[in-house]
Amino acid sequence: MIKHAITKHPVLDLIKERWSARSFSPKEITTEQVHTILEAASWAPSANNEQPWEFQYALKGSAGFDSIWNCLAAGNQPWNKHAAGFIVSIARKTLSANGNPNANAEHDAGIATGYLLLQASSMGIYTHPMGGVDKVKLSNELKLTEDEKILCVISFGYLDDAEKLEEPFKGRELTARVRKPLAEFVKLVSSY
Repeated sequence: MIKHAITKHPVLDLIKERWSARSFSPKEITTEQVHTILEAASWAPSANNEQPWEFQYALKGSAGFDSIWNCLAAGNQPWNKHAAGFIVSIARKTLSANGNPNANAEHDAGIATGYLLLQASSMGIYTHPMGGVDKVKLSNELKLTEDEKILCVISFGYLDDAEKLEEPFKGRELTARVRKPLAEFVKLVSSY
């Protein structure tokens, strides 16, 4: 498969096989499946076990789905009309114990989001995290507080044929995945 990551080091197959799909089939995802995906997110590590994440989701055919879809950037709307649902990844910015700012909130919520992406992948459910969303509009739609920050919207569903997509989405769906080499972002710490 063209999207299977070719790595230089032995990486878990689950990681090599996860990619951000755009072509979703009409097959439905159940609430139970979504809860399984979100249960995986709940087991992510976090500073002081704060678990500063929140996830809101909506399945296709619901008013919530339409509300989230309407907040997507114009370039994300065409291919997301077939998604089985959306999950909104949210970080809570303050510590529950004392209300002080949590400097680790976005980092920890990001790890939880990564866990849910891998869980979905293990279930044959494809995901696509997106930053292309009107976060102010979506925050208002979801009635979020000042303490809640949207990190991304994740579309999900079962994979469908890339040929049904229009360009430029079809080309993106069929293009092999690439990553920067380790030398560009990994440095060995040495003594000074």
